[in-house]
Amino acid sequence: MIAAHKAGISVFVTGGIGGVHRDGAKTMDISADLMELGRTPVAVVSAGVKSILDIGCTLEFLETQGVCVATFGESKDFPAFFTRRSGFISPYNVADVQEAAELIASASWLGLQSGLLVAVPIPEEHAAHGEEIEEAIQAAVAEASAMSLQGKDVTPFILQRVNELTQGRSLQANIALMKNNAKIGSQIACALSKLQRTKRAALPSSCLSNGPHSVWNSFYFLLQFGQTNPGSVFQSFGGVGRNIADCLSRLGEVPLFISAIGSDFHSDAVLSYCAHMNTSAVARIQEQRTATYCAVITETGELSLGLGDMDIHQKITDQYVSQFEENLSSAQLLVLDGNIPVPTIDYICSVARKRAVPVWFEPTDSDKACKPFLSESWKTLTYTSPNLMELCTMNRTLGLPTPKGVYLLTTVHLGVLTVPICIDASSWLQSRH
Repeated sequence: MIAAHKAGISVFVTGGIGGVHRDGAKTMDISADLMELGRTPVAVVSAGVKSILDIGCTLEFLETQGVCVATFGESKDFPAFFTRRSGFISPYNVADVQEAAELIASASWLGLQSGLLVAVPIPEEHAAHGEEIEEAIQAAVAEASAMSLQGKDVTPFILQRVNELTQGRSLQANIALMKNNAKIGSQIACALSKLQRTKRAALPSSCLSNGPHSVWNSFYFLLQFGQTNPGSVFQSFGGVGRNIADCLSRLGEVPLFISAIGSDFHSDAVLSYCAHMNTSAVARIQEQRTATYCAVITETGELSLGLGDMDIHQKITDQYVSQFEENLSSAQLLVLDGNIPVPTIDYICSVARKRAVPVWFEPTDSDKACKPFLSESWKTLTYTSPNLMELCTMNRTLGLPTPKGVYLLTTVHLGVLTVPICIDASSWLQSRH
């Protein structure tokens, strides 16, 4: 559950969860599964709780931890792993995968920090041996007690003994319920993803980012209700061009950094921080704001929302850059990013073409990746470094087909331009086959 939550995975499948052991009130032998369900917001799909445990106390403990428990199907009967009915009732039931997805989504939208348990009964055709397995369990429990087994040694012994007493039929049932759990869990995950995409699409486009669908929900509440959300704020100096110039300067090179900043307090901070760099070509423009980007990151490290104030980049015109033509002509490498205007990109590429200077183009995002490809400027590029979405934009701008499905990324050298290319892996594999 911890790993799934850190990776942004909402649905986790297992065989059966741990619980309160028999005589748990005396021994305090309670599985850590229950505490984790109470503090980790992941939906766990399982076949309930093994009957070697105290199922009633386990359900009570889950309620104390604030864990929502629902049986999958029309009945509220809580399953006991090998058998469809334990004799105990779940507080709720979800009739199908859509209801399960809606329940998980609701818990997420409410910002609940506890997990959710979906108990899936073993398929009917594999539950026929349930009574035989249950008798074997009771016999194995009695043997474990007679041997004075305690703690973590109890469960492995009982499961092994039950497998022996049932001549392997319990193992077959175990495999069957695991496959069934995996099938139901994956269907719930697909329904949840579709539901999140639908809800996310209903938000204004100005509120959305290119981040994964799984992280939009916290912003749905932020935008709908406008409450203040706790978080940590960290400031750093960025910008693709500035980052590259900074790194080269620290490596002992002396790159010329051509850019523009405003007349606000951010510009003072930038110039102070970049004192080790050659910033003589950075224009300081009155009544303009220094480019600022605000990224809201989820606790799993994913981008949830990005806000960019980049209007000042339009002031980096070809007329302004032209005063540094001598520097451009004598450079060993020209690096430009997609933030600057198209005429400026065209001008830089024309200078590079005349003087045979290599050019590196960093797209910065999918909307700006097309800029050199709107003209013949792209033929001057020597290197480019797009991600998959940016690469697809380049494909579309050049009128090339954009593959669907599984992508295989590689790099090729086309004349003077080294680019990553994207191949439909399924078609490639078929041709290889």
